[in-house]
Amino acid sequence: MKSISPRWSQGTVSRQAHRDLPEGTFEREVGREGFDGPSTQFYHARPPTDWSRFNGSLRPRAWNLTGTPKNQNLFDVRPILQSTYTTIRFWQLDESTKDLYRNSDGDMLWFVHQGSSEFFCDYGHLTLSPGDYVVIPKGTMWRVEAHEELQILVVEALGQRIRLPDRGLLGHHALFDPAQLDIPQLDDKFQNQVDSGFTVKVKRQGEQSSIEYPYNPLDAIGWIGDLAPVRLNVQDLLPVTSHRYHLPPSVHATFESDRMMISTFVPRPFETDETALKVPFFHSNEDVDEVIFYHAGEFFSRDGIQPGSLTFHPAGFTHGPQAQAQQSMFKQKQERTNEYAVMIDAFDPLKVTSEVESKSTTTIESAAYANGDFELEDYAARWVR
Repeated sequence: MKSISPRWSQGTVSRQAHRDLPEGTFEREVGREGFDGPSTQFYHARPPTDWSRFNGSLRPRAWNLTGTPKNQNLFDVRPILQSTYTTIRFWQLDESTKDLYRNSDGDMLWFVHQGSSEFFCDYGHLTLSPGDYVVIPKGTMWRVEAHEELQILVVEALGQRIRLPDRGLLGHHALFDPAQLDIPQLDDKFQNQVDSGFTVKVKRQGEQSSIEYPYNPLDAIGWIGDLAPVRLNVQDLLPVTSHRYHLPPSVHATFESDRMMISTFVPRPFETDETALKVPFFHSNEDVDEVIFYHAGEFFSRDGIQPGSLTFHPAGFTHGPQAQAQQSMFKQKQERTNEYAVMIDAFDPLKVTSEVESKSTTTIESAAYANGDFELEDYAARWVR
């Protein structure tokens, strides 16, 4: 159990964070270690994001990722964002991969945004559909047979293992039971694969090498162990909610590594208590860069965002709901949200790659940010090496 730390206060405050706000105020939280460390709530007479102008590289970003050039080789797709321990890519292809691939730099987490496919790997076969997460352990050989155009968000944990988060007092069946995780099957599709020669593309320290086989090396007849790719669909998630209190995004943690956390927003009831916040509170996570990929639905805290878009709020930048969401937060007529989104909290500074940076401006006007049309770039150029 965590020790109880002192709670100091000055001026007009609420004794309970994220509810019972003093009349006419806006709450801003400054926190450490994501939403898990010490924090302070400030109460302001004006929204904390009502700045008039923001200059320099530290700024919010948003990109429309649909229309990305197609590429068979995932390892040739340039990252959008990267740090020492994390890379984020968006992979689009409309044909099956002709080679096998092996990432020897770290685990990968895929989120299938669009399209269905067959996924073959050392461990067997899985069918992938929109809304599927797939965790691929470091060193796994794999290939994809595409049925249609695929769009996949790819998060790479360099030198780390992607695992399930500790649910604490909620228990390990909360959000989803680990029994919901599907593993690859040594089924008929796996056994009846083409058995011609294959090239394996191996990525190590960011460089590609190749291994030639005169046969298909995905030929296991059995395996046993506690290491394997797993699949989880967002429809299987059971969100934890409170009708009296707006819970922080960390309660929706789905996977984690040593240097990042991946959370999933799925439809959930709005808070019904009249004094509870009903949209995310203004916040600045000083140890975390926040990335959100919007998969489907209506994103109630931000306008101007389309499915297939990605937003980036670096540490040091206070962010929160747009003006439209603020105005309607206590007037919700819907009973529940209708959004599917993936949030990545990175504990190391993420850099916007040079291909992306060359297409961006360095100034944002506050009106554009408030209206939701800031930096929504059509990301369709210079994505491939």
